[in-house]
Amino acid sequence: MHTDPAAVTKKQLDIIYQDEYLVAIDKPAGLLVHRSWLAAEAREFAMQMLRDQIGQHVYPVHRLDRPTSGILLFALDPDTARAMSERFASREVRKMYHAVVRGYVTEHGQIDYPLKEELDKVADKQAQRDKPAQSAVTDFMCLRQVELPYQVSTRHATSRYSLVQLSPKTGRKHQLRRHLAHIRHPIIGDTSHGDGRHNAFFRSHFDSHRLLLCATGLEFNHPVTGKEVNLRLPVPELFLRAFK
Repeated sequence: MHTDPAAVTKKQLDIIYQDEYLVAIDKPAGLLVHRSWLAAEAREFAMQMLRDQIGQHVYPVHRLDRPTSGILLFALDPDTARAMSERFASREVRKMYHAVVRGYVTEHGQIDYPLKEELDKVADKQAQRDKPAQSAVTDFMCLRQVELPYQVSTRHATSRYSLVQLSPKTGRKHQLRRHLAHIRHPIIGDTSHGDGRHNAFFRSHFDSHRLLLCATGLEFNHPVTGKEVNLRLPVPELFLRAFK
C-alpha cells in the first residue's frame, strides 16, 4: 500500500533554513506552492501551511511544479521578496536538481534547446499563441547507471536508467522535463513528457508513484546580508532504489 503524494497529510513542513528574512522548506511531491483554481481539488498549500507553522506571513520568490519535491524558498517581508525575486529573474541564483531518467545518459553535457511557452487552454486563453521559442539551457552530469534484467519495452530485453544531476541556466516552464524528453531520456514518473511503460515499471517494482525530480541545491548571495547561502538536500532514497 502506498501514499498518494497528491493527498499530502496535514503535518509540519521540514524547514531546512530560516533567518529573519528568509525561510526554506523541503516541499513534498504533490504539494502546490499556493492556491490555484487549476487544481481546485487541492486542500493544502505550502504557502499557507508554512504561514501557520511559523506564525507569520511568507512571500513566495520562485516556484516548484506540483509533482517536483525539494528546496522551496520564501521571504518573510515584501522588500526581501522583491529583492530575492529579482535575483531569480536575473539568474543570480544557482539551482541544482537530481532526477532518474530512462536510458544511459552520457557523462556530462549541455542541452541548449529553445522552448516554446506551454500555455494552458483556459488560464492562458488570451495569451499570444505564436510567440517564438525562448532560449533554454540545462547542464547535466550522469552520476550512476544501472541495467536491470526486465523487458519494459519491446525493443530491448533489459532496461537501463541513469541518475543525473541537472543545473538549469534558464527558468522556462517545465524546462527540465522537456529538455530530458528532447534528448530521449525522459524523467521517470513524468506523465506529460515521459514514457508510460517505464513509469508503470517503477510503480510496480519500486513502489514509486511520483515524478523522480527533486530540487536539491540552491546557492545565492543573501539579499540583505550579502553573505553566500548554500542550501542542500540529499537525493531522496526513493531515487536510489533502482541503483541498489
